[in-house]
Amino acid sequence: MTTISLADAIAAAGGNPVDYLRNAQAKPTVFPVAPEFSNWRSEQQSWRESCALLDQSHHMTDLFLTGPDAMRLLQDLAVNSFATFTPGSAKQFVAVNHEGYVIGDAILFHLAENSFDLVGHPFAIDWVRYHAELGDYDVQLELDGNSIVRQGPPKLYRYELQGPNALPIVERLIGGEVPATKFFGMADFTIAGRRVRGLRHGMAGQPGFELFGPWEEGDEIRAAILEAGADLGITQVGSMAYSSANLESAWVPSPTPAIFSGKGMDAYREWLPAARAGSIAGSVDSSRIEDYYVTPWDLGYDRSVKFDHEFIGRAALEAGSATRAKVTLVWDEEDVAAAMRSLFEDGLPAKYIALPKARYGFFQVDQVLVDGAQVGVSHDCGYIVNEQTFASLASIDLAHAEPGTKVTVLWGERENTRKPAVEPHRQVEIRATVAPAPFSAEPRENYRRNR
Repeated sequence: MTTISLADAIAAAGGNPVDYLRNAQAKPTVFPVAPEFSNWRSEQQSWRESCALLDQSHHMTDLFLTGPDAMRLLQDLAVNSFATFTPGSAKQFVAVNHEGYVIGDAILFHLAENSFDLVGHPFAIDWVRYHAELGDYDVQLELDGNSIVRQGPPKLYRYELQGPNALPIVERLIGGEVPATKFFGMADFTIAGRRVRGLRHGMAGQPGFELFGPWEEGDEIRAAILEAGADLGITQVGSMAYSSANLESAWVPSPTPAIFSGKGMDAYREWLPAARAGSIAGSVDSSRIEDYYVTPWDLGYDRSVKFDHEFIGRAALEAGSATRAKVTLVWDEEDVAAAMRSLFEDGLPAKYIALPKARYGFFQVDQVLVDGAQVGVSHDCGYIVNEQTFASLASIDLAHAEPGTKVTVLWGERENTRKPAVEPHRQVEIRATVAPAPFSAEPRENYRRNR
């Protein structure tokens, strides 16, 4: 079977990457785990009220890097500082192109000396693979794709425990007090007689750990977790609720990667299979692909950008500054209800309406308007049960980013495209109010507690 490159796919679509991405047959994010174990509303509530157990073993890609040049490769591509990055810790890895636009982000685990695991969507991972293969680096790679593309089981199980009862459950599992561990620090545990590594994490502002180890031991560890948490509200969370968690923590999971234009990208598009390039959805309707890109400032990554090392895109970021800010948009209840009623009127089955997350393309980019002029983009949107709010994350001009500002979201494509997940629809205008990101007080005040 011949694999077509991204460069060839764009050429076949007429040469404009926007035209290709609008109709790309890439499906939106799919989490290859059960959609619900009980119901997505109770499952959302569990990470606020008791403890959520999320199986992260299947939907992300792992890239294992080893060798004397592994750290140098990662530093050359990341905006982040590595000055204090030691084994037994993790960080959010953010990569940009030469013009300073975001290619993607992932979580980078520093497992041991010269040993790393980069975990996330493929965009940042493929960028690292490309430079490792074509650059002058003494590094070895092992790619473990997600369960949609991989044959056989993953290399690691990965379970996330989050919520006010997460730490008591971990204490039961290890038979003692949880050692003091900073945010994004790691600790080793013994659970059910097995060595388990734990990343101190905090989804939606709640304390917890991401536990991981060899796949073959995963069933034992899951059974031990369920037993330890049986009377503490342990709740298995399916893909529907989990996919909406970013709305509370204010992480934008898949901005349009800046790989379709700019310096040095022609060769990369020749290397990259078109199937790994994603698709664009939403009401932003520019023919310029750069109008879909975002900067680290647009996504709230200001604190991650450090100029203590050389990296691709450094000069552009040093010369630039923030023009937009990441915010939450709280959608008007009456407008949302009217839009949902119109779905019933159009004959769409109710099962497609009662969903926590509305997203029909990999890169969701809807216009945010003030007095009819675009002032930003709205990313994926959905319902936050814990706040009883329909909201979206957005990147909007600084002049309109103050909480309380009234804006309008133009939701949906002007012309229905041929993406697999798009049903016939009409564009609608939704009134919205700017709010902080994260919107919920818990993650806004406590997300990086103990960092």
